[in-house]
Amino acid sequence: MDSSVISPSDDEFEDLQSCRFDGSYSLSADVSESESSNSSAGTFSPLDLDLNLDLECLPPPPIMLPVVGGRHVTIPAEKSDWDKPEWHELSEAELMKERFAKLLLGEDMSGEGKGVSTALAISNSITNLAAGVFGALWKLEPLAPEEKSMWHREMEWLLCVSDSIVELIPSVQEFPGSGSFEIMVTQQRSDLYVNLPALKKLDAMLITILDGFHDTEFYYVHRGILVSDEDSCSPSSHRPFEEKWWLPFPKVPANGLSEETRKRLQHCKECTHQIFKAAVAINSNVLSEMEVPQVYLESLPKSEKACLGETLYRCITSDQFSPDCLLDYLDLSSEYTTLEIANRIENAVHFWRLKCQNTKLKNTKMGSFWGSTVKGKAGDIEKSKLFAHRADSLLKNLKLHFPDLPQTALDMSKIQHNKDVGQSILESYSRVLESLAFYIMARIDDLLYVDDATKQRLMTESMAFRNRRGFTSPTSDKIFLSSSLTESSYNSSVNSEGKEIKPLCKPASIW
Repeated sequence: MDSSVISPSDDEFEDLQSCRFDGSYSLSADVSESESSNSSAGTFSPLDLDLNLDLECLPPPPIMLPVVGGRHVTIPAEKSDWDKPEWHELSEAELMKERFAKLLLGEDMSGEGKGVSTALAISNSITNLAAGVFGALWKLEPLAPEEKSMWHREMEWLLCVSDSIVELIPSVQEFPGSGSFEIMVTQQRSDLYVNLPALKKLDAMLITILDGFHDTEFYYVHRGILVSDEDSCSPSSHRPFEEKWWLPFPKVPANGLSEETRKRLQHCKECTHQIFKAAVAINSNVLSEMEVPQVYLESLPKSEKACLGETLYRCITSDQFSPDCLLDYLDLSSEYTTLEIANRIENAVHFWRLKCQNTKLKNTKMGSFWGSTVKGKAGDIEKSKLFAHRADSLLKNLKLHFPDLPQTALDMSKIQHNKDVGQSILESYSRVLESLAFYIMARIDDLLYVDDATKQRLMTESMAFRNRRGFTSPTSDKIFLSSSLTESSYNSSVNSEGKEIKPLCKPASIW
């Protein structure tokens, strides 16, 4: 067969070549052409059945000339606004998918089933979310709008799980005709039904308190600026802030804060303290209702003296026992030693309770044949109950004296091995609100401390000026010194700085 019949003529080839160098050439033409050729090759054709077709009959491939950038390539115009997807909604949906994917995987991205339980995964998610939103809140100022919206949005995602935790309660249903019937209806579990709305209310109150700190008289400066500032308050007022070097330093006007601002700060501190106590009460109640893990009971020492130590054991088992006198005798100078003593006392409480349970179980198995032995064991049970009650009362008094004490080893073990999703939600939510409230109170204390130091310095300078001028005043020996300026009251907030977020058994990734 003559190839000239199939191949294009010279005039047609010249026309094709001129079209490629025409100014209206577009890159999309080659793309569409290639796509059409590929699609046609994939379709069924009768020519595919002729396997003896001579390859010489096929036309030669078209000659592809090089394309010069910027000359023969045209950039298509941008799409209109209504053709673009709504990136905000897409990103929010993708974010929600990512959050729930991690929850379902139990924080195990390998997918091998080695992740944590759902309860612990939700607890860690709430903790990490609070760390991301409130972790950089180093000043008394409103939250940024994007952080506030993220907090409310993602907390609703995490708390929506509680809507499916229900219980059946009796209810009376009346029919249109006549008669009424008692049926069982679903309602949110009682602990969630009572505590979750209260926590949401406390959350809204704390956000409102933060929103109120706008257009304030005080401001904050960096520590580097503070060193070169000669108009700052006396160096003695900087000493309590040395332990919190990462925080910006609060600054007040030259004459101190006005009375209105100071009263408002005091009111905010009182309200925050009430929120703090409510969050602590909910958190303590939820932790007390959690089951003691078997892992914790198995890790207890084998004797009372090993749990308490020689000194604590003699004090608790003595005939004359007083929790207040014992607390005065113990070394509670640092947070570490105080937490160690609390862990020891808590170990002894559960050791004696476990001893009572084991003794009762043995007595029931022994029966009435060993009556004399049972009577002797009954005395041991009463002693164990008495010592457990003494240790429990001592632990409660210790927590009352140190309300900002971090979580004990038992509390962390409960959080780690808890399987109840509802209790995990209540515990983590109340814990982060408790930490936020404590943080706000600590920042208010810092501000009031600087205001007191500034006013004291002004009073001292004024009296020194009057003495140089020869003026005397019957009240010149009375120096203004607020109670918040005393070292002991300030140390109560300084030493409890680690309480801002209580550590979990599995620490959060940030904060």
